[in-house]
Order: sequence, then C-alpha cells, then structure tokens
Amino acid sequence: MRGKFAELKKYLTQKNKQGLCLAYSGGVDSCVLLYICKDLNLVAVTFKSVFQVDEEIKDAKKMCNFYGVKHKIIEYYPLEDKIIKNNPKDRCYHCKKLIYSRLKEFAKNKFIIDGTNANDLKEFRPGIKALRELGISSPLAEFGISKEEIREFARISGVKIYNKPSSPCLATRFPYNTLLCEKDLNLAGDGEKIIRDYGFKEAFI
Repeated sequence: MRGKFAELKKYLTQKNKQGLCLAYSGGVDSCVLLYICKDLNLVAVTFKSVFQVDEEIKDAKKMCNFYGVKHKIIEYYPLEDKIIKNNPKDRCYHCKKLIYSRLKEFAKNKFIIDGTNANDLKEFRPGIKALRELGISSPLAEFGISKEEIREFARISGVKIYNKPSSPCLATRFPYNTLLCEKDLNLAGDGEKIIRDYGFKEAFI
C-alpha cells in the first residue's frame, strides 16, 4: 500500500509544474489527495449547491485551513438545468459535466484531479464519463487504490477524517425520474442532520 501512495505522490509532484487543482468535496478520498498535495502548488475547489449540506462545506473549509491550502468555493445552481432537475438515471453525468466545466474555466492551465477511487470504477457512476470527456484526472483510481487502502493510509498518516462516512449528494435520496426541488432536498438534509445528532454516523434517508 505504501508503495502505491509513494508512486502517487511522485506522479502528482511531476504534474505540479503548472499547479494542481483539486475538486475537493470534503470526503476522505479527496482529503487524502489534499494531504498528499498540501506542500505542492495546490488550490482546492469545493462546489456548493442545494445538493450539499452546509456542514459539508464547513468541514471542507476546516481541513483546507488546517493544512494551509488555498480554498475556493464555487456556487452553482443545478436545478436550473432541466435534465438535472428531472433526475434521470444519468443525472450525475449531466451534473458533473456542469460543475467540472466550471472547474476547468477556473483552473485554466492547472492539472485538475478528483477523488474517484478504484472501487468507484466497479459501480454505476455515470459522472465518471463526464470526467473522462473533460480530461479530469482521477489519480487514486489510476493507481488502483481502493477505498479501504485510502482509509488505512489516512489513519496511519493522521488525517483526522479517516473514518468519515461517505456522503453522496442529496439528489441520491430520491428515485430516478422524480422531479427535484429545493424544498425536498432541504428536508432530506435537515432530517439526516437530526439522525446524525442522535449519534448515527450514516444517516441517509
């Protein structure tokens, strides 16, 4: 495992010539990349919309401040896109295409990376297609690094959130082809916060 991460750090250092731009969700996968690249010319970008709860944005800010990494928050409005609002099975593809196109405009010549891991490639994740079309690099996946290896590396490296539960966007709480609206998304987020406040780590409704 250590060999994989050593090679990953070497690779990212080589890509650092024009700077690195990390799509930083605040989850453990992207946080491990934040940790690995913290001493490089890195800017972390977090997307904020009705699909994310405020707590996730605050946690992302805290980790960037902790590691001294430049942090940019980009707000976007996914429900203005009719396809995304209608929540088709490939909603994630359209959403990723939207936000990563914005990220490319912001990053300019920087090398853009995201936290997709090797396990994600084995699951139904239509958003990965958008990443490939836009030329976004997923180094954890490219080096065959699994979620389990990421958590273990984070634990032994002292990354505080090594055991943080996954938190996919709020749109995933609704059946495909269900019309998404801000009110329902907020209700889902608020309801899950109540469950977490009772001590349940994973609180997907």
